[in-house]
Amino acid sequence: MTTPASRPDAATPWRARLAGHLQTAWQHDGLLARVLAPLGWMAQRVSDRRRERYAREPQLAWRAPVPVLVIGNLLVGGTGKTPLLVATVQALQARGWHPGVVSRGYGVTVGAVPRVGLGTPAAAEIGDEPALIAAATGVPVAVHPDRPAAARALLAAHPAVDVIVSDDGLQHRALGRDVELLVEDERGVGNGRVLPAGPLREAVHVRDSVDAIVCNGDPAKAPAARTRLVGMHVTSTGARHLASGAQLSLPALAQAHAPVAAVAGIGRPERFFAALRAAGVPLAQTRALPDHADFSHLDFDDLAAQAILLTEKDAVKCAHLPDRRLWAVSASIALSDPHFFDWLHQRLTACRPSLSPDLPPHGHSTA
Repeated sequence: MTTPASRPDAATPWRARLAGHLQTAWQHDGLLARVLAPLGWMAQRVSDRRRERYAREPQLAWRAPVPVLVIGNLLVGGTGKTPLLVATVQALQARGWHPGVVSRGYGVTVGAVPRVGLGTPAAAEIGDEPALIAAATGVPVAVHPDRPAAARALLAAHPAVDVIVSDDGLQHRALGRDVELLVEDERGVGNGRVLPAGPLREAVHVRDSVDAIVCNGDPAKAPAARTRLVGMHVTSTGARHLASGAQLSLPALAQAHAPVAAVAGIGRPERFFAALRAAGVPLAQTRALPDHADFSHLDFDDLAAQAILLTEKDAVKCAHLPDRRLWAVSASIALSDPHFFDWLHQRLTACRPSLSPDLPPHGHSTA
């Protein structure tokens, strides 16, 4: 008999459960979608007009004096964007680039002045995803809701940066960009409707305007597109003990520290749990938390496990926790096109001659 403690959703906060129910509903053009269709239509008109305005008046967008790559998504909820961004930054570094990253810094109140971090900045200062990116890649990261301001601060603090990678920001047209990568997953475009009637931030036709679509899953199952399409597979490769830094493979951890639980405060917690099971880890308990969940006041005393597995994104917020059962699961990606990063390198290299020598210094804006 399944006990309340062993049910995957036993301790799941209501916001995470609601998000899961909405994701399921948004896969179908059912009653909820039809009721909310007028609101979705209005939201689409607003976003379409914003895009049209920036296309008609490109001077409205601030252009950085270095190439800008945006990695974003149309779907709400996690699509696997962060692992792709980390792998992209590392691939650019391997090809001689000196990347810097800009992000909104979701979950923290940045204030009027952008924050720039390098090395292992605190998640409480710049946000969980930027902190993870900074720690995983060693590149400088600047956060602010105003992405041009974040980009200017990044370049002012680190003038060696020669390419800016925007973490998300596909819809933030005020930052001019040279290359756009769109990340999707097995949901495709859902019911094809814009929020709140569907899962899309913008109209589905935006897919045709990006430079490439990276599908987290089988690209053959992705909706047809007029642009480059590449598949991505994310695998859980091992775990790091937060207290000691010890490394173990997932099968070894499962054998040595059973029973094992997993906690995830990401867009798609069940994907993380499924990946662990696929890697040979039988999970005695799981807990899904809202995306960007605050771990500062959490404890896991109710989890009867010898090891508790976290995503790297959540682990950067848990360094202060005294619980010695915590392990961070590392992830890596494999792309269906082995030459994809070479293509991206060539696209960014081609942008360099097109940048005007009359652009303002790094610390100033024309907007």
